[in-house]
Amino acid sequence: MARLLDIQGLSVRFNTPEGPLQAVDNISYGVDAGESVAVVGESGSGKSVSALAIMGLVPRPPGQVSGKVLFESQDLMSLDEESFRNIRGARIGMVFQEPMTSLNPLLSIGTQLRETMELHLGLTRRQAEARALDLLKMVGISEADRRLKQYPHHLSGGMRQRVMIAIAVSCEPRLLIADEPTTALDVTIQAQILELMKDLTTRLGAALILITHNLGIVARYTSRVHVMYAGRVVESSDTGQIFAHPRHPYTRGLLASVPRLDKPRGERLVPIDGQPPDLARLGAGCAYRPRCGFAVADCAATKPALEAIAPKHHAACFQSIHL
Repeated sequence: MARLLDIQGLSVRFNTPEGPLQAVDNISYGVDAGESVAVVGESGSGKSVSALAIMGLVPRPPGQVSGKVLFESQDLMSLDEESFRNIRGARIGMVFQEPMTSLNPLLSIGTQLRETMELHLGLTRRQAEARALDLLKMVGISEADRRLKQYPHHLSGGMRQRVMIAIAVSCEPRLLIADEPTTALDVTIQAQILELMKDLTTRLGAALILITHNLGIVARYTSRVHVMYAGRVVESSDTGQIFAHPRHPYTRGLLASVPRLDKPRGERLVPIDGQPPDLARLGAGCAYRPRCGFAVADCAATKPALEAIAPKHHAACFQSIHL
């Protein structure tokens, strides 16, 4: 497959009253056309900030963004705001984490659907309204004509999320970024939303970056996984390989803390000890060292680099060969 997105050394730093905070630290990965990729990790690991950086939505100041983000061989980081706006929403769509805060409460659903298509596709109001109706039907919203006249507070959480997906795919983007798209939804609605996104990306031939902490979702809906911790990618491989042979202690901890049907009934889950690190006070060594049962002396002095340990499998750990 052709490489659609190529992230090279992306870093995001925020200036805070307590000092500089390194939210994303020199991450690199690629996404092929039509591929579904997961970015996983705890809250505060840098998943969402890296997505906002790709979309050019990190506020500057206080944010400072460096590195390259090549989309269809064009470096997004070199574009001015107007040029970026022509790509954002048209060729790259994003489903944000919380639709109630992402949708404008003062505008009707129809207005919010129309404006993207009028801007990027040059449609007339009548054409945009017809397409908006089709989009709501496509994402499974009943009484679509009535919903176009309603406002976000009239809809349930699942319906608002479907509207967000409809907006994100309205211009048939090449890349769709979904940031925790099922947060706060019940299990049944979660499954419906994820199946919908999988179907739409397949139908449109779009690539998908799925940002989540739910490893069950990762196993079912993605082909490749990048595990993030403290702003860095600490392990990267095919989904099956990650689940079968995790080679970073953090990845092993995440998998051990997830309920599994193939384990004996009543077996206790194994939580990860300690707390996520303070990104404003990271030391020189591995950020996971205080929580790691495999740490050695080198871990306190140096951050391990992300290195190949098997074909298409990379890990940032001095002990990966022993795991």
